[in-house]
Amino acid sequence: MSQKKLIPFINAENEVAGSVVRLADRYSCEGADGIYLFNFSGDEKSQEEFLTTVRQIEAQIDVPFYVGIYVNRFEDAKKALYTGASKVVIRKALLPDEKELNEILSRFDREKLAIEIDMKADFQTAEQLDRFYEMGFGTAVLKHIDTTKSFSETISNTKIEVDIRDGLIRNDLSELLSYQTVQAVMTNYFEEKDIYRAKRSLKKQGIEIEILESKIPFSEFTLQDRDLIPVIVQDYRTDEVLMLAYMNEASFEKTLSTGKMTYYSRSRRELWTKGETSGHYQYVKSLMLDCDNDTILAKVRQVGAACHTGNKSCFFQEIAKTDYIATNPLTVLKEDYETILQRKEHPKEGSYTNYLFDKGIDKILKKCGEEATEIVIAAKNPEAEELKYEIADFLYHMMVLMAECGLDWDDITKELVNRR
Repeated sequence: MSQKKLIPFINAENEVAGSVVRLADRYSCEGADGIYLFNFSGDEKSQEEFLTTVRQIEAQIDVPFYVGIYVNRFEDAKKALYTGASKVVIRKALLPDEKELNEILSRFDREKLAIEIDMKADFQTAEQLDRFYEMGFGTAVLKHIDTTKSFSETISNTKIEVDIRDGLIRNDLSELLSYQTVQAVMTNYFEEKDIYRAKRSLKKQGIEIEILESKIPFSEFTLQDRDLIPVIVQDYRTDEVLMLAYMNEASFEKTLSTGKMTYYSRSRRELWTKGETSGHYQYVKSLMLDCDNDTILAKVRQVGAACHTGNKSCFFQEIAKTDYIATNPLTVLKEDYETILQRKEHPKEGSYTNYLFDKGIDKILKKCGEEATEIVIAAKNPEAEELKYEIADFLYHMMVLMAECGLDWDDITKELVNRR
């Protein structure tokens, strides 16, 4: 059974961009499984401002997000997905004309496309929802729902993935997530509430949802004096070592329950949550235990500085150093390449990557040539936004070519080093 998701939504229409960015960032840090951002205004200026805000959010958050936007033509959907969105959401009441809709449905995988349906205004049966799936939509976002028998029968018998958008004023969160076909509940209910607490409650009710829980009990840790264990803290994006602190069992459990790093102060002999006074919180991304069970490695999202001196890291005083060459492991490109290679070795139905491999080298080369031309055209524009998307498209197709021809990133980087 796949894990259910709790996804806050943010209606960005007529909202200050900074407020939307801050709220999305807080949701991302404090337990949201994703975020649904929407502005269905048909005003072109408003939409451009919204997409600019979404791009700002994408640069900060680290959870998937959906973008709901008024789509009048293929380019509108393309722009929305080019923000980095996992899905673009199109309202049923605002569907574009048949020609534009067909182009959208043919150009993007169904996993990228969702349709939002107002069930109060236009109740859909399972057969009607299935037709959207057959058209090419992968997800139906249903709003204004009543948990009636007819609704239950509808979503139980459809083959499209169902997300429910609801304010949770009349409907119960656990009941909505208990439906087998419902994958997520999107709500604005948690704007001022504790998402982690709600998810722990759902877990206790038997709903499969992601929470922070330890796979190894604290009783199996090898502890130091005063029943403490040292914790090395790293920035999860850069792997920079930020600080060293200590935990006892109470601080460890509080860390898991809140998602914020909480330690035990040996000098004050009390628990302390990092950032409680400074605002420089550390949000947990992962906790690892070493081979002797006597040290924890924590990877965190660090807000502000980790050190009380104002430095990003507590380790800023150089003692000794030798000359060495720092290398970039090209983590992102390597991971993307590995995904492409997995598609080649283990084909997935409906995968665009497998479509390219099935068509063969000539099709892959044609796409590489097309994307290279797109880069040239985009580079002539005064704004660099489109250029970065076209370069990313080219890099993807180039990696497909590399996989087809038996090359990997180690081959390329070694050749670059040899040319220095």
